[in-house]
Amino acid sequence: MTIGSDWFEHASLSVAHDETNAFEAVVPPIVQTSLFTFETYDEMVATYRGERNRPVYSRGLNPTVRHFEEMLAKLEGGEDALGFGSGMAAISTTVLTFVEPGDRIVAVRNLYPDAYRLFGTLMKRMKVEVTYVDGKDLEAVDHALSGARLLYLESPTSWIMETHDVAALAALGLKHGALSVIDNSWASPVFQRPLELGVDIVLHSASKYLGGHSDVVAGVVTGSKTLIDRIRTETLPYLGGKMSPFDAWLLIRGLRTLPIRMKAHEASAIEIARRLKSLDIVEEVNHPGLANQLPPGLTGTSGLFSFVLRQGVDIRRFCDRLQLFKLGVSWGGHESLVVPGEVVLQQKAQPNSAHAFGMNPRSVRLHVGLEGTEALWRDLEGAFSAAQET
Repeated sequence: MTIGSDWFEHASLSVAHDETNAFEAVVPPIVQTSLFTFETYDEMVATYRGERNRPVYSRGLNPTVRHFEEMLAKLEGGEDALGFGSGMAAISTTVLTFVEPGDRIVAVRNLYPDAYRLFGTLMKRMKVEVTYVDGKDLEAVDHALSGARLLYLESPTSWIMETHDVAALAALGLKHGALSVIDNSWASPVFQRPLELGVDIVLHSASKYLGGHSDVVAGVVTGSKTLIDRIRTETLPYLGGKMSPFDAWLLIRGLRTLPIRMKAHEASAIEIARRLKSLDIVEEVNHPGLANQLPPGLTGTSGLFSFVLRQGVDIRRFCDRLQLFKLGVSWGGHESLVVPGEVVLQQKAQPNSAHAFGMNPRSVRLHVGLEGTEALWRDLEGAFSAAQET
C-alpha cells in the first residue's frame, strides 16, 4: 500500500489551528489548567445557561484536548470527537451511553480481551446480553441482530486478525436499527475509515498508532455530532474518563507523523510475516496482508499480527532470547514487542475466554516497530535457533 499525496493533503486539514497558535508557535501550546475563570457574573451565567460555549473545567472542555479531537474527527471523516483517558474509557463510556438494562449487544468474536471482559462483567451486572458471532458469516449476523441495540465490531480482530466486510456489517446494523460501533485502533484512519463505510461510531485506543511513541494512555471516539453530543452530555461528565491536556498535546504530535509511521510499520511487518510463513516451525501466520486481497474499505495493514509455533519449539526460550523484540503489552509505538498467548490466557478472566479471544495457546503476537526489517529478522532467527536447541 502506498500512501498518496491525497492522504497528506487531507491530513493537513487537521492542523489548520496552527496558523493561530499563541506567539506564532509552530507547535500548539498546552493549556495545562484544571479550570477557567470568568471576568463577569453575566458571562458566567450565560455560560451556565448554554448561551456561550467556552471552557469552564477541563473535565468537560479544554482547548488542547479540543484541538486533538478536531484533528481526529477530520482524519476519520467524523463531525465531532471526544478524547478519553484510555481506550477502555472510550469503549465503556460509549457502550454505557447507548445500552440500557435488558438490551442486547451483538459482537464479533475474538474481541480485544478487555472489551470481552467488560461485556462479561459490567454488562452482565446490568442484565445486558452479549451475543458473539462470526463476523464473516453475514447470514448469522443478520439473524443475531434481530432486536439488538448495538453491534460491536473489530476489523481486523484481536490476535486472530480476522477481517470483515465492514460496510456489509454496518448495513445489517442499520437494517435492524442497531447502532454500529467499531474499534479502528489496528488500521488507524490511514488504512481504514469506517464512517465512510456506514459505521455509526469509531473508537480508538489512542495509546497505539495515534500516539505512536508509547508515552501516552488515551482513547478517542468519533462520529456524528448527534451521537457524540449524547456521549458528551449523558455519560462522560459523570464517569469522568476525560483526556488530560498533556496527553492531548502528545497525541497532536503523534498525528503529524501518523501516515509516515504507518507506512513503515506496514512494509516491515508484511515482509517478516512472509518469511515466518515459509518456516517449518511456524504452523500458521495471522496477517491480513497475506490474503489474496484485503476486504472492502481496508486499504493497508499495520505492524501487529500473530503466528502459531508448532510443538517442539520452546516458547519461553524463544521469548527470552529476543533482544530487539521486548516482552510487553500494548503496541503502536516505535519499539517492537512480543506477547506469548499462553501468558495472556493465564490472566484472570471470564470462563471460556480462550474461545472468545480465539487465541491458540501456542500463538505469539508481534508488533513490528521501526528498528528495521533486517535487524528484526536477525533477532527472530536467533530466537528460533535457541528455542529449538536440545
